[in-house]
Amino acid sequence: MTQAPLATEIIFETERLSLRTLNADDASFFLRLVNEPSFIENIRDKGIRTIADAENAIQTGHRDVQEKMGFSLYLVERKDDQQAIGLCGLVKRDELPGIDIGYAYLPEFGRKGYALEANQGLLNYAKNCLHLPELLAIVSLHNQASSQLLEKLGFQFQENIDLKAGDTVKLFKYQL
Repeated sequence: MTQAPLATEIIFETERLSLRTLNADDASFFLRLVNEPSFIENIRDKGIRTIADAENAIQTGHRDVQEKMGFSLYLVERKDDQQAIGLCGLVKRDELPGIDIGYAYLPEFGRKGYALEANQGLLNYAKNCLHLPELLAIVSLHNQASSQLLEKLGFQFQENIDLKAGDTVKLFKYQL
């Protein structure tokens, strides 16, 4: 069942980007992103295969979380043309002892500084608006680009940890 589009809220902006809550109108973008080979390889296959699946994931995994926790993953779009380019935001995973950052971008928007810019804005938002003391991040062992991005942002590698799904990931920490 298709839900009516929900209002979006701009959470913060950077020089080139706006980060906002997702709504049902973002379902086709979301569906494409989560089915990109790089997303599946570096994050996981979420099993989202239809627009209806994407709409449901946006509602339950993003909008409901935003309402409950006061944060979620946000749509990253360029200010100049409102092009959706990725997701960036905060996640509270049961298997981690704190809040962590998450991000993913469509491949054609890589290597343009967007991930660095959005995550720098996210760190400022987490510190100045949410008043969080620290953030965590997890990265697949083979994902050197994300590890390098986290280090550039000031995250410190802590250790390799095993997640419930059986994946071993690198755990990073950032003191706000």
